[in-house]
Amino acid sequence: MNKTVWIILGVILILGVMIAGSFIGAYNNLQIMDEQINGQWAQVENQLKRRNDLIPNLVETVKGYATHEKAVFTNIADARSKLSGAMNKNDVKAIQNSNSELTGALSRLLLVVERYPQLKADKSFTALQDELAGTENRLAVARMDYNESVKTLNAKIRTFPTSIVAAISGIKTREYFEASEAEKAVPQVKF
Repeated sequence: MNKTVWIILGVILILGVMIAGSFIGAYNNLQIMDEQINGQWAQVENQLKRRNDLIPNLVETVKGYATHEKAVFTNIADARSKLSGAMNKNDVKAIQNSNSELTGALSRLLLVVERYPQLKADKSFTALQDELAGTENRLAVARMDYNESVKTLNAKIRTFPTSIVAAISGIKTREYFEASEAEKAVPQVKF
């Protein structure tokens, strides 16, 4: 064989290795991003579960003072149940809707608390409220981290040539954890 054929074969081989390396690198990067999102979603679920676990204690503390506010307690129990069911199904939209419903029910509970000044001074109630506030903050951070990872993955999937690698490997765009319209509303604070 002459020298020109060897050069052409060498160039083709180098291009093939570069394309294969690029494909492998993009594939591995997508897999890492996908697992990162799975881990961050697990953290969102962890914080939702923590909040669900704290709520019965908060409700029982308030019940002692506000026995006639049965509808509020029923709404909270129903919302918690729906959120637990949605978390078991691992359905992002259902979790968002259930979370929104639970947030609304908790807001109504806090309105009940406003009517009982002696309850606000109760040490166990204050401790529970602080725990719940801390959990809400951790949940907000977990949702933010999840959404950032989703944004990064979705942007990567939409770019060329990674879009080809994503299509071949079955990596799909993910849904954001979005706040509902009720959660976006500014709460009314009265003193």
